[in-house]
Amino acid sequence: MLHYSIPVSLWKFLLNTPDYAIDVRDLNKYFGDKHVVKNLSLQVGRGEIVGFLGPNGSGKTTAIRMMCGLLTPDSGEGHCLGYNIATQSDAIKREVGYMTQKFSYWEDLSIRENLDFVARVYELANRKHVVDEALETLGLTSRSSQLARSLSGGWKQRLALAACMLRHPKLLLLDEPTAGVDPSARRDFWEELHELASKGVSVLISTHYMDEAERCHKLAYIAYGNLLAQGSAKNIIQTQGLSTYEIRGENLMDISKFLERHEAIEQTVIFGTTLHVSGKNPQAIETLLEGQNFAPIPTSLEDVFIYLMKQTQDNFGDESV
Repeated sequence: MLHYSIPVSLWKFLLNTPDYAIDVRDLNKYFGDKHVVKNLSLQVGRGEIVGFLGPNGSGKTTAIRMMCGLLTPDSGEGHCLGYNIATQSDAIKREVGYMTQKFSYWEDLSIRENLDFVARVYELANRKHVVDEALETLGLTSRSSQLARSLSGGWKQRLALAACMLRHPKLLLLDEPTAGVDPSARRDFWEELHELASKGVSVLISTHYMDEAERCHKLAYIAYGNLLAQGSAKNIIQTQGLSTYEIRGENLMDISKFLERHEAIEQTVIFGTTLHVSGKNPQAIETLLEGQNFAPIPTSLEDVFIYLMKQTQDNFGDESV
């Protein structure tokens, strides 16, 4: 008997299992004369958590909506879970969980009643079992009879995630899901995300928290419509080529203002009782810092985030995009 070896790429074609949960190229979107998203290309792998970073008004929400078929791009192309984002949006919606910034469930219903209502809307079979499973998975069983309006931000967040998970989506799109949530609740939320990713669920999450960004497998930084950097946190830090120094002592604000006048200094940022100074010419920086109590330190993701923000210009003025 003869045995033939089938290439992996052919198997993937035959089984309709694309490499990426999201694979989009050159997406553009205009609102009137505002070019909100500019030639965006991005990939999210299966079981990968990708952090979407950028200032308010940079086009993150618009980009997320285009990538899951909720908003039609003016140009560009791509696939989400193997479906064309322009022509197969209904199929995408059935397999994607989308969590908005604002809590959007019913305040006068209990946790269980909210989930049961969403399950009815989705026309899910065996609703009680599906709801019980979601309550158990997200640790909501003991609070299932509690009204949504009485929940803290962290518990509302869990309810929203449980509702997203009712249909066992293959992809989660999370738009600033932990804004206003305390650090402990945020940590628990991220444990849930990594548990889901370990089971093959892909996650695209927008966030402003640097500790959250560092927990992502990959990051993408968008500023006012332009994708400026993507890759692992370590790779993004390295590619910016910044050398950073920490200054300790008094009169840090005066020192900061003095250093900002020199072209060798890209940025100065005060962190409590220390001043971080960054630039791309370490020799020139060290010459400027002579006489100060300073030491080189690793450039952090937050240093890079602030640096990238300062390299861009807000030409929209609308924080809803």
